[in-house]
Amino acid sequence: MSVSDIATVVPGLPMAEDGPVFREPWEAQAFAMAVSLQGAGLFTWGEWAAMLGEEIKHAQAAGDPDTGATYYRHWLATLERMVAAKSLTDAGTLMRYRDAWDRAADRTPHGSPIELRPDDFRGA
Repeated sequence: MSVSDIATVVPGLPMAEDGPVFREPWEAQAFAMAVSLQGAGLFTWGEWAAMLGEEIKHAQAAGDPDTGATYYRHWLATLERMVAAKSLTDAGTLMRYRDAWDRAADRTPHGSPIELRPDDFRGA
């Protein structure tokens, strides 16, 4: 499936003429992970679109202004929900990695690559 096909199947995807628009590198990475997992047959785009729609509606109900700036936050939340729903991981593991990532990001100077270390998983 091409990127333009994905934009048709997943409404709301921020697009330019040559493909998706990303504000930050992590957005492109989240997009690529979802495309890769779908390509591997772990879920259909119909399943993805339905879960992403639920995620966006939930965020709007919680006060998200829906300006487009938070689109990939919803994409990432959907990715996390999807891999948990498909038993590829669990919520506890996702939280453990999110916390470790936060610790690694806190110690990393701005503009430098973030590197996860074993001690990032041991807590503060």
